Amino acid sequence: VQLQASGGGLVQTGGSTRLSCVASGGFTFDQYSIGWFRQAPGKEREGVACISSFDGSTHYADSAKGRFTISSDNARNTVYLQMEGLKPEDTAVYYCAADGDRVKFVHHIVQASHADFAFWGHGTLVTVSS
Repeated sequence: VQLQASGGGLVQTGGSTRLSCVASGGFTFDQYSIGWFRQAPGKEREGVACISSFDGSTHYADSAKGRFTISSDNARNTVYLQMEGLKPEDTAVYYCAADGDRVKFVHHIVQASHADFAFWGHGTLVTVSS
């Protein structure tokens, strides 16, 4: 499985942006949970949002609830992260990730923590200016 993330860039506080992640190499939404992690400067990587392989349900870290929306275009094997109301503390490198262990994956997303998952894309930087 390969994951290719894009989007991000420089955004003003209160602004919005959308990240995309295209999955290939045998990826299917019913086999792998997929989502986004982020790593701010000097901090550990943390979960943001994901789509569960079990039933397509979405899950969010508290920091993302109400502001971020994860969605998918299954025909295009693409996952999106729409981010609204951005704050300077959202500044981070955002990574797309996928794994077959949906319980572990969802757990770390909701807990805003990190683990070694099977597949990672290259990060894309989101900078929110104050």
